[in-house]
Amino acid sequence: MPDAYAHCAALVREADRDRFLASLFAPADRRPHLHALYAFDIEIARIGLLVREALAGEIRLQWWREALAGRVPEEVAAHPVACALIATLAQCELSVDPLERLIDTRALDLYGEPLSTVDELAEHGRQTASAMFALAARILDPNADVASVADPAGVATTLTARLQGAPHRRMSTVAPADLAARARTELEQVRCHWGVIPAAAQPAFLPLALVRAVLARSAHSGDSIVPVTLSFWRRQWILWRAARRGEL
Repeated sequence: MPDAYAHCAALVREADRDRFLASLFAPADRRPHLHALYAFDIEIARIGLLVREALAGEIRLQWWREALAGRVPEEVAAHPVACALIATLAQCELSVDPLERLIDTRALDLYGEPLSTVDELAEHGRQTASAMFALAARILDPNADVASVADPAGVATTLTARLQGAPHRRMSTVAPADLAARARTELEQVRCHWGVIPAAAQPAFLPLALVRAVLARSAHSGDSIVPVTLSFWRRQWILWRAARRGEL
C-alpha cells in the first residue's frame, strides 16, 4: 500500500503541480489520501484526451466503475491508483457517488459535443472539480459542511481553466470575457461563504488562490482576455501566502 500511495504522489507532482504543492499544507497523515483522490481525477480526465474512439474510452471508464463497485479486486490490487483510492474511500469513509457522477460526466466528454454556454460549462465543473474540492475537504475534516464553497469553487476553477486554454475534448465556444465574468462571480460566492470552512479543511481549497490571481491579472489585460502565465515560484508564493493567512 505505501508503494501505491507513493505512485499517486509522484503522478500528482508530475501532472498537477498546483494541487501537489497545496497538499503539502495538509497534515502529513492526510496527504496520501489527497494524492490518491487527485491521481484518480488525473487518470479519469486523461482518458478523453488519450483515446481516439469513444468506445475505447467507455471501456476504460467502465473498468473504473467496476473497481469502485468492488467487482475487480484482483485488478485493483495491481493498479496503484485504484488500490490507493479504494483504501482512501474506506479509511476516510467517503461516498463513491460523486466519483461515479464524475465518471459519467467524463463519459459524455468522449463524444465531443461542445459545451456551448456558460451554464453548461458550470454544470460540468460541478460534476468534476466541485466534487474533488468537496471530497478533499472531507478527507481533511470528515465533519466539514463545505457544499456552499465547493460548488462555486469547482465552477470557478473549470471556467478559469478554459479561459487559460486547458485542453478539453469538448472545446467551448463561450466568449472569454463571459468565462471570466462568471468565474469572478463564483469566486465571490466562495468569499461570501468562506467563514463556514473549518481551518482543517482549508488546504483543500488552496488552489483557488491561483484561480483568483489568474483572474485578477486577466482583468488588468482588459476584456480581450489573454492567457495569463504565473511562474512556478509565483504560484508557490501565492499558495504559501493563502495558507498562512487562512484566506483566498
